Amino acid sequence: MIKLLSRLPWWVLYGLAAFIYFLAYYVVRHRRHVIREQLAKVYPDLTEAQRVRIHKDFLKSFCDVLVEVLKSVSMSAEQMCSRVQVLNLEVARRFLDAGQSVMFVTSHLCNWEWLLQGVALQLGYPLDAGYKPLHDQWAERLMLKVRSQFGARLVPAKELLGDIIKRRGIVRAIAMNADQAPVSTDKRYWTVFLGQDSAFYIGAEQIARATRLPVIYACMRRVRRSHYEVELKLLWDGKEALEPNQITEKYARACEIDVRRSPADWLWSYRRWRLKKPLYGAA
Repeated sequence: MIKLLSRLPWWVLYGLAAFIYFLAYYVVRHRRHVIREQLAKVYPDLTEAQRVRIHKDFLKSFCDVLVEVLKSVSMSAEQMCSRVQVLNLEVARRFLDAGQSVMFVTSHLCNWEWLLQGVALQLGYPLDAGYKPLHDQWAERLMLKVRSQFGARLVPAKELLGDIIKRRGIVRAIAMNADQAPVSTDKRYWTVFLGQDSAFYIGAEQIARATRLPVIYACMRRVRRSHYEVELKLLWDGKEALEPNQITEKYARACEIDVRRSPADWLWSYRRWRLKKPLYGAA
């Protein structure tokens, strides 16, 4: 059934996206309190009407992403590359060509599923991605199949460091989505992000430092409907002496710029500010 639906023409899928948007915004009111609460925190100077506009644009973009992921089930490599263009692969390839693996850190901007697939197709080297397994086994099998169809290799996040060490002889890229908020038991770094005290995972930085992997931020931008560009930005060359957490800080600043540039493309339905910063000391 999924394969059959994915073969529908784009205009039909866009109609489906519009219907899902109508249900999500006007009927189900999908995570409305979370989205509006977070927009009010980040954009206190905007009017209520302006924040509602961002809310609606976000849901429309998110519904487009849903049908884009569906469409990718039957897309060819050529079709994917025509819709996701990586602008400056040389940022990563200069390390890879020299026999040095690299780490990509990404965020929930635009279509992060297509980001993985587009880069996997165009990089010219193996790409392994850390991910959080889904609880539902059917959904887990489906997403693994979709995410790996163009050559990406998926590794559960908790197994990623061990996998990197085990396969250290393979020149490759390792990808991690780094903008998810840690839970209370995770090690974290506090900084100001989008005007809020925000906790960030430090796992990506810890792995990069332990294995001396250069860290590259992969930023995705929407060019037009279902067409994207990816820009690579070097955050750490694997050698420069940096204070602890500075790689994570550089990532937070780069991500913040991109969210401010296109707020409707960020995942506002995910509760980002669940933790409160400790009054004394650092977590």
